[in-house]
Amino acid sequence: MYRIISGKWKAKKIAAPKNFDVRPTTDFAKEALFSILENTYDMQSVSVLDLFAGIGSISFEFASRGTQDITSVEMNPKHTSFLNSTASELGFSLQVNVQRGDVFDWLKKFRNKKSFEIVFSDAPFEMEEKKYHELISLVLNNKYLKENGILVVEHQSRMKFDHPNLIDTRKYGNVSFSFFEPNKEENTEITE
Repeated sequence: MYRIISGKWKAKKIAAPKNFDVRPTTDFAKEALFSILENTYDMQSVSVLDLFAGIGSISFEFASRGTQDITSVEMNPKHTSFLNSTASELGFSLQVNVQRGDVFDWLKKFRNKKSFEIVFSDAPFEMEEKKYHELISLVLNNKYLKENGILVVEHQSRMKFDHPNLIDTRKYGNVSFSFFEPNKEENTEITE
């Protein structure tokens, strides 16, 4: 069970069926994350890619705050059907586009098709570190981020990233968010 913290559905509790194996982002961490994001972005005009969307804790938080363009990628068919039915129940069906698929395959298949201001990833905590690095590379090297975009990776606090695009890591207990900026475009302008 999780709660939508702010926006249209503030304080709305969302309970997943008991047999779902999910770990929604804690309210404390989610509140801190959205406080950071709202200082930089207008929630109503951003496009968001939510990877490993689970049961929608992050997707629906964005939707509740007025974000109109959210793509949620989740592999588990039970979770995607829960995402779709919850989006419909909350009136978010036009805002939340649920895509069923393995995140890595999805990122390879849709590369260079669309860019987002915010890409959020909450991979299973037991995922190997090298898979996190693969994920970061897939997002950064395939133009999933707009120029002003940010990749936010939620991970266990004991994991530390050493990456040239890493701009910040915020720790909330055993959960941390690492923030990555997009690759800088090579300056091809010829100066005399």
